[in-house]
Amino acid sequence: MKKVILPPPSFWTSLLRWVTLFMATAALSLYLDYHAVPAAYLLGALLCAVIFSISNQSIRLPKPGLIAAQSFLGIMIASTIPIATLGNIADHWLLFTLGIGSVQLLSNGLGLLLARSNVLPGSTAIWGTSPGAATAMTIMAESFDADVRLVALMQYLRVVIVTITAVLVTHFWAISPATTPEPALTDFSWHIGNPAEFLKTMLLVIICIGIGRILRLPAGPMLLTLGLGLVCSGANIIQLTLPQPLLLLSYTMVGWYIGSRFDRAILSYAFRILPSILLSIVLLIAACALLSQVLVMTMDIDPLTAYLAMSPGGADSIAIIAASGQADMSFVMTMQTARLILVLICGPAMARWLALRQQRMTDIPG
Repeated sequence: MKKVILPPPSFWTSLLRWVTLFMATAALSLYLDYHAVPAAYLLGALLCAVIFSISNQSIRLPKPGLIAAQSFLGIMIASTIPIATLGNIADHWLLFTLGIGSVQLLSNGLGLLLARSNVLPGSTAIWGTSPGAATAMTIMAESFDADVRLVALMQYLRVVIVTITAVLVTHFWAISPATTPEPALTDFSWHIGNPAEFLKTMLLVIICIGIGRILRLPAGPMLLTLGLGLVCSGANIIQLTLPQPLLLLSYTMVGWYIGSRFDRAILSYAFRILPSILLSIVLLIAACALLSQVLVMTMDIDPLTAYLAMSPGGADSIAIIAASGQADMSFVMTMQTARLILVLICGPAMARWLALRQQRMTDIPG
């Protein structure tokens, strides 16, 4: 009789841990999604991974899975940038340059202030206060020596507070919907509606992952799929297509990865600096609101449209809010999209320069 070789006890322990994590993540993510919390599936995975991590139930994610998840997020971001908005930006370049630049300067100024006050390390403060593209900023931050855990805390806390504030402002200014959201450039359904376009999208992802491995770019899988996805979609070569479960799995993978990096020490530190982070977010929202009034006074723009256009992220939640109120959807999304492009292109260089400058300032005696 052949001897049956059973897996070691550690296998069953690990399997039970993963099954429990998956079920807990699914339950919490669905609960958050039901209550319309922004980035519900990413936040649900992140919170569950944090609980597991501080309970000494460590999880190790396979690197290929994480790289694929980042690539799919690049496809998702590319799908939110309609090529038509680039023409609007070119036609009104001065307005958009001033609007985007002012929000970026405010954010970087707050980041420098947090760093100079020794609340946060330089690069972490700069990445954490970068406006918009919260998931992209969190992924790229680690490639530039920032603490991804604190960056994630700052980014998603800002997204939640900005979203709640924008909902309240929209409710105050508008009751009934006046516009409908523009159709997306991508197909994010629960099934593969167009197998040919899905295969093209997967081929694009594989190519970008390969190029990223060769060039060793920071956050390369996401940035390459974002850039090439935008070009291919704009040229009508590909209709970016991802089944919804694949996209949600990508959110979950990124959330697990970030959450698994937390421990009791970093959570204790985060609670100590939480008042400073909250104050910086409130100051940024207030400053952007004041800037929106400058748009109202100098341009033929209504207050709600100006406020939503200048709101410091995230673009996806602002799009939903703008569609539910009497706002100029086209102007709001053009401003938000332009800032998203600027942050993704210039964010790494700007954060690195500001962090280096802050380090030099702290090295000066006296």
